Amino acid sequence: MKEIKSIAALANRFSALPGVGKKTALRYAYAVIDLSEQEVDAFCAALKDVKNNVRFCSVCGNFTEGDVCDICASRSCKQICVVAYPKDVLAIEKSGAFGGVYHVLHGTLSPMDDRTPDDLNIKSLIRRLSDAEEVIVATNPDVEGEATAIYLARLIKPFGVKVSRIAQGISMGSELEYADAVTLGQALGRRTEL
Repeated sequence: MKEIKSIAALANRFSALPGVGKKTALRYAYAVIDLSEQEVDAFCAALKDVKNNVRFCSVCGNFTEGDVCDICASRSCKQICVVAYPKDVLAIEKSGAFGGVYHVLHGTLSPMDDRTPDDLNIKSLIRRLSDAEEVIVATNPDVEGEATAIYLARLIKPFGVKVSRIAQGISMGSELEYADAVTLGQALGRRTEL
């Protein structure tokens, strides 16, 4: 059977998303065919809305629709939890174990991928240290996350700010976004100073 170009093109777009394989992408494309015209319009509008309205918080680097995210606007900045990606903020928020603010690096150090400190959102973190009492490094417990944590600890300690690392309740090599709320809560509660 000859491939239908429009279905293949849509499946190709879906498969470009992280975690979506070719079979799943094709199922998504077929599901779109079954949608009503109004549902397709709503889907397209939601995509455009996200692309046009979501930006990075000017303070922490998390996702927001305004200039400053709700967390930065409403919480004390005495404790700053440093994470690699905005999705990690959501994972920690679900645990309910942290009431401070966040700082999103938008990656971790990785010599293999040519990601250096200059590629990360570190300079704005340093500017935020004047009000902070503690910085909690909550990067993934993998090689890149550990290297980033050690680098940040060495960089921040001379400012007289306590630097701690989330406890290793999360298995080595796993990612924060997939950890359950209880495990994340325990990891934050049992963090250790670096």
